[in-house]
Amino acid sequence: MNNVTTNVATPARKLFGTDGIRGTANRPPMDAATALRLGQAAGRFFNRGNHRHRVVIGKDTRLSGYMLEPALTAGFIGAGMDVMIVGPLPTPAISLLTRSLRADLGVMISASHNPFEDNGIKLFGPDGLKLSDEEEAAIEALMTGPDNGTGLAAPGRLGRASRLEDAPGRYIEAAKACFPKGRSLEGMRIALDCANGAAYKVAPTVLWELGAEVVPLGVNPDGSNINRDCGATAPGRLAELVRERRADLGIALDGDADRLVLVDERGNIVDGDQIIALIAGSWQRDGRLRGGGVVTTVMSNLGLERHLQGLGIALHRTKVGDRYVGERMRETGCNIGGEQSGHVILSDFATTGDGLVAALQVLALLVEEGKPASEACRRFAPMPQKLVNIRFSGPSPLGDPEVEKAIVAVGDSLAGRGRVLVRASGTEPLIRIMTEAEDEREMNAAALKLAQIIGMRAAAMASAKAGS
Repeated sequence: MNNVTTNVATPARKLFGTDGIRGTANRPPMDAATALRLGQAAGRFFNRGNHRHRVVIGKDTRLSGYMLEPALTAGFIGAGMDVMIVGPLPTPAISLLTRSLRADLGVMISASHNPFEDNGIKLFGPDGLKLSDEEEAAIEALMTGPDNGTGLAAPGRLGRASRLEDAPGRYIEAAKACFPKGRSLEGMRIALDCANGAAYKVAPTVLWELGAEVVPLGVNPDGSNINRDCGATAPGRLAELVRERRADLGIALDGDADRLVLVDERGNIVDGDQIIALIAGSWQRDGRLRGGGVVTTVMSNLGLERHLQGLGIALHRTKVGDRYVGERMRETGCNIGGEQSGHVILSDFATTGDGLVAALQVLALLVEEGKPASEACRRFAPMPQKLVNIRFSGPSPLGDPEVEKAIVAVGDSLAGRGRVLVRASGTEPLIRIMTEAEDEREMNAAALKLAQIIGMRAAAMASAKAGS
């Protein structure tokens, strides 16, 4: 049960990270010039067949979306693609619309749970799936290679842009269809935090139309308050609201609504691992669980793994990133996957994480069982888990013999009682250390020992590089 995760070999990419391109708004690579080149390159890459090509572009509520949206639009038009602009909508809505409209490409402008100063661009293929490493590398090569206009449209073949007015309604109806027919949320009071983000209109509408009394929070975006002290990464205010209004459940989405955390009626936080355990157990009983298991990342709690094993459900782990979870789900045939952070992919309904759809599955179970959320949503006792980040300024200390020896030694010391995970961050110069153990003191001691050794080696390596 000891794990050491390092970066595996993938096609060389400088712009694309674990979830599209992300950065500070109005600074490369999250500036208008890069967005224009991305539109041109992605448009050229997906210019396949003789049909009229088109792309769906959505965004969250960040101020910088007004800069990136027209830049991307110009790039796609220049590549000969028609552009359908849908405005603020959740990331899973863009995946859905890309498939249902038979578009060649879907684009979501969002930095998910990051503060408003950041933004990002996520791409979906015609199947509604996030692009593979190979596809992203190919698009990046088109962006950075010599550009003499090759592959761009002739003046008479330029694309056109239009606004798809019924896009919100399409997603609302699709989300409602995920709730069991014949059931209603009548009589339930639900506190809903939309993080002042992409779901601020559609999510309250879905719950209200299904019969719930909705107590809204984070539904007044102003361009700069997305994820600010609200949403899935900061559910404290929601927990207070649940207790104040005596709500049956609290739902916190993040900025682009592809992830969630829940709050039970007592104000306790319910993370992605508990949500996965709840849905997996329910679907297994109903004969709906496919693939004989679920897919999570290396970060999911060991308590979840043991709980699922007790139910006869296998757990497949991937490296961090919901894109990798989705890929493993397709490989194994599993229809449930996700991350501890709250990404939950239910492939019966969506090709990517959808916080609202996952919440509806939990609500359906609460209606069916008639139990309070505090009882229904706690499926297992989490094993104590410690997370420590070590920042480095020189070469990565992962791969250093002394560091590798320490990781193995600490992992062996926890064998059978816990595990160790050490991995490089995919977005920052950080080494992330996670320890789990049945004994909390043993867990903390293991994390401290590794942090000291890795920190010292990182400093020594940075000093050696500076002096060379």
